Parts: sequence; structure tokens; C-alpha cells
Amino acid sequence: MKKKSFAIALCTVMCMGILAGCGNSNQTTESTSKFQMLDTDLKVGMVTDAGTIDDRSFNQGTWEGIKYTVKNSKYLRPAGVTDADYEASIANLYDGGFKFIVTPGFKIERAIAISQEKYPDAKFVILDGSPRDAEGNIVVGDNTVSILFAEHEAGFLAGVAAAVQMKESEFGFIGGMQAPAVEKFNWGFQQGVKYANENLGTNISIKEDNVIYQGSFDDKAGGQQIAAQMYDRGVKVIFTAAGGTGVGVITEAKSRATKGDTSVFVIGVDSDQYKDGVYDTANNGSIILTSAMKYIDQATHDIIKSEVEGQFPGGETLTFSVQNDGVGIPAENPNLSEDTMKTVNDVYTKIKTGEITVMVSNDGSLIK
Repeated sequence: MKKKSFAIALCTVMCMGILAGCGNSNQTTESTSKFQMLDTDLKVGMVTDAGTIDDRSFNQGTWEGIKYTVKNSKYLRPAGVTDADYEASIANLYDGGFKFIVTPGFKIERAIAISQEKYPDAKFVILDGSPRDAEGNIVVGDNTVSILFAEHEAGFLAGVAAAVQMKESEFGFIGGMQAPAVEKFNWGFQQGVKYANENLGTNISIKEDNVIYQGSFDDKAGGQQIAAQMYDRGVKVIFTAAGGTGVGVITEAKSRATKGDTSVFVIGVDSDQYKDGVYDTANNGSIILTSAMKYIDQATHDIIKSEVEGQFPGGETLTFSVQNDGVGIPAENPNLSEDTMKTVNDVYTKIKTGEITVMVSNDGSLIK
């Protein structure tokens, strides 16, 4: 019963808001963030994935959900990207007294499966992944929670919003690694554009050459180079789901806007990246058209709160989607008109009621 009440509480809160090394947060005063610092001595650790803590995306969202929730927190960025590297970072946190460990990303799945057995007195949270044994089977221990998101639905909404706003244009997609969550963003985005073309009077094209997985989540230069090539080919809007690599995409668009080309845009990912795209501070001009959001920081905050309140839903896999308001786009963005937002809200409702179904996989009709 406690586990069920946690899921409902998490949904309610979410509905209200539509470095090689380590870092610490020992805050003694209440944060000015949207979260309330909990009155607890719980020590919460985080192991990053391949990206950095300031990727303005998945890692950063997770870390902000931690550091603004508890006063004793620490993150480690593994020395490498092997299972052994991730296990070593988890061990270092555990040995330091951090027995509530949050890990974002599918690359840590095997390390969590091993660690949840090795440290039965610790609690683990894996975002965008599930612990897997040596045979690849999912094994969510009683001391572990797996949190997944419906990226395809967030991508769909972003695709509809961008298409309706631009009306006639060419779009592209830049992903990091070709991982399930990234693929779902891509596939949902393409479906959203297709829906807008077929039902909302838009004329948007996405060419195969403009759908690219760069191969990493921390190559800013690589992301900027690919974005430059796409823009030179006539692409006007790039949806990037690539962590730190996506920062390079934003940098390229900002550079062009600063030089006078304000016709190019980026769709942000995971969090509202509008501020990251500001190139004209006087007028708050940003190249971020919208963002496909997963409420990562909120999910992280609330799962920690569940532990503090004795309601940790160990052994469960929680999925956040449009159904429980776990994904979406920002409620406000100066680059989207009121009419565009009204259309997106209508589409959101249709997904929620089942009138629109977004495919979670590629049936062969989508690019990559």
C-alpha cells in the first residue's frame, strides 16, 4: 500500500508543474529551487553516465533533483565507461556512507544488478534503465527502483509543436548514442511531424541524411559540427537528444543567431533548455523553439522523499508518460504562439484519452 501511495503522490506533484572526479553538496540552508530541502541526514550519491554533470540535460537534471533535496550529497563521474568503472564508483560512494545511490542511464544497468546484491543494505535508483543480469534479463531487486519515461510521447509533442509553429520547413535530429531512450525521442518526433503534416496542414520534411546518431553524449565539438552541416543543407529546426553533445548543437545555432541568422532553431531535451539558447539577453531571444521534457529532477526528488518517509517502492519499475503527466513540453515559450500551444494541448489530451497512440518502436516507416 505504501508503494502505491508513493506513485500517486509523485504523479500529483508532477501534475502541478506542466568532471573527471567528484562533486559535493553540503547545504545547510533551504534551496531557492522549486524543491523543499528535506530534514534528513540521508546521504545520497550519484554516479553519472558518459556525460558530465553540467550537460544541461539528463545528468544535470538528476543532480539538481538530488542537491536541492538533501544536504548531504555527492556525485562521481567514473574513470571510464565499463561495467567495472561504474561498479567502482558505486563502491566508492557506498564506502563513503552514501547508501542511497541514483544512477542515470542504461549504461549502468549491469553495474546496478551486481551492486544491488553486493550491498543489500543500500538503496538504488536507476533512471532510463533497468538492472540486468549477465544474460540480459531484467532483475529489479527489492532495494532498487527502475524509473522509465515515455520519450516517444515527449518527442511527439515537440514534433507537433515545431511543425505547427514553422508550418513549412526542413527538420533534423541529432542523437547521442543509439540507445533506447534516444531512439524513442527520434521516433516520437518523426511521428509528431507526420501527424501534423497529415492532420494540421503543415509541410515539414525530414530527410534520412538529417537523422544522425553522433555516437556519444559528451562531444560538444562533434555536435556543433554536425549541426553546422545540417543547417548548411537547409535544415531550420534540429531536435537534439544527445546530452553534452547537444550543447554543441545549441552553440552552433546561437552562433548563427548572433551573426544575424535567426531562422534556425533547436528543440531541447529532458529539461526546458530555453535559457541555454538565449543569444540576445536584452530581448530574451533564444534559439530554443521548445523542449521535449522528462521531469527528471522531480522524479529524483520524489523518489528520495519516498525513502525518507519510509515508502521506497523497492522492486518496482515506474513509467512516467502523458498518462501521469510525466513528460511534455514547457507550458510557456516565447517562440511558440498561443495558437500553437492550444493545438499542442489538444494533442496532449488526445494522447491521454487514447485517441492518439504514439508508437514506442519503429515499425519500419521511420528513419533509423
